[in-house]
Amino acid sequence: MTQPQHTVLASVQATAGAPAVVDSASEWASKPSDPAVLVDLASELPDRHPVLSGPQRTGARNAPVELVKFHVPEVVFGPGALSELGGCVRRLGGRRPFLVTDPGLAAAGWADEAKAHLRNAGLRPVVWTDVTPNPKDMEIEAAYRRYQASGSDVIVGVGGGSCIDAAKGVAILSGNGGHILGYAGIDRVVQPIPPMVMAPSTSGTGADVSQFAIVSDTTNNIKITIISRTLVPDVSVIDPRLLTTMPDSLNAATGLDALTHAIESFVSRAHNRLTDRHALTAARLVAANLAKTIDEPMAAEPRIGMAQAALEAGMAFTNAILGATHAMSHQVGGLLDTPHGVVNGVLLPHVIRFNAATDPQRFVPLAAAIGIDTTNAPADEIAESLAQRVRQLADAVGIPDGLAKLGVAETDLPLLATTTLNDACLNTNPRSATQTDIEDLFRTAL
Repeated sequence: MTQPQHTVLASVQATAGAPAVVDSASEWASKPSDPAVLVDLASELPDRHPVLSGPQRTGARNAPVELVKFHVPEVVFGPGALSELGGCVRRLGGRRPFLVTDPGLAAAGWADEAKAHLRNAGLRPVVWTDVTPNPKDMEIEAAYRRYQASGSDVIVGVGGGSCIDAAKGVAILSGNGGHILGYAGIDRVVQPIPPMVMAPSTSGTGADVSQFAIVSDTTNNIKITIISRTLVPDVSVIDPRLLTTMPDSLNAATGLDALTHAIESFVSRAHNRLTDRHALTAARLVAANLAKTIDEPMAAEPRIGMAQAALEAGMAFTNAILGATHAMSHQVGGLLDTPHGVVNGVLLPHVIRFNAATDPQRFVPLAAAIGIDTTNAPADEIAESLAQRVRQLADAVGIPDGLAKLGVAETDLPLLATTTLNDACLNTNPRSATQTDIEDLFRTAL
């Protein structure tokens, strides 16, 4: 007899007993992709290698034309997954985990549940809650000093992208020393770092599976991007119950962030057949579920769908990297301490149009994935429809329609454009952009 699907997610558990909902998201996650929506990516590849070669006794290497590396952590997914937190830490050799969270998660009860699960596994957690949105360089360095003084080992992040990025910052300093801002850029974290276990409380940042950490430089009022394969956590524990206590504004912002990850990774210069599948699935899931999570915040299936969307978008962008939307958004967030996903929601339609002006074809599968009829329509019109649909979704979940409403002024644009050019995410944008291009994009988005 078929077991009934869970329809409502349990709230935070006061103790660390058995999870109130034990059914995982396996049925949802195993649903086959609609072949009409998710294009056959293999058929898009050029026929450069119609026949594969056999064994080579000389050991000579074939030309690495289609080699792909795909880096992701172990994933524990489903309602009640937080109960596995202690076991995950123990498997990594932890005895005194350093738990990074924030006051909001503590007030909601998730920090207490996480601590209980860690203690039930025989661990002695040290808790750090002094993290604010858009984690600051000084917060990370203070957390590192506490980590070092406490004799902690495995680093655990329970929270949104800010908590997880702060936890990664502590890990960087533990293994490499120095100051956190010194690691801006790509592959500057060269020494091993402590094991990390992350449990996301939002459905969008993808920080729990990514090789990124974003840190606010409080001296220069910018955000720096740290990219290193060492920053991919060892384990991501994804429990959709944690999403139910998000405020609507944070839910909307992180959901638009997930959609931006999906779209930018799909059109990235570094995309590949593995990242493409995850990006398209993520786009479909956000379009189908984000608005529902605001209308029915405790309903299980929309929350599970958004948790999966955030996961798949994260797996896509950590391997394909991102584009101009993120490069620009980081600068606005650094200047005004504005929610990252909100800025993405404002900028994304404009960046779609900018990129599609030179090559709209890559946007066609994305449009199909979110439900736009692409039959017999020119690619440029489809790309425009995609930009409009993104804006419609942003409107539906309460995202402002211009940067001016977030506090950006015309006089800020030259500085924002200048700092955007130094952001690592711009390197993989599908269309090259000059400072004038970026400044014009900011102006259009005002």
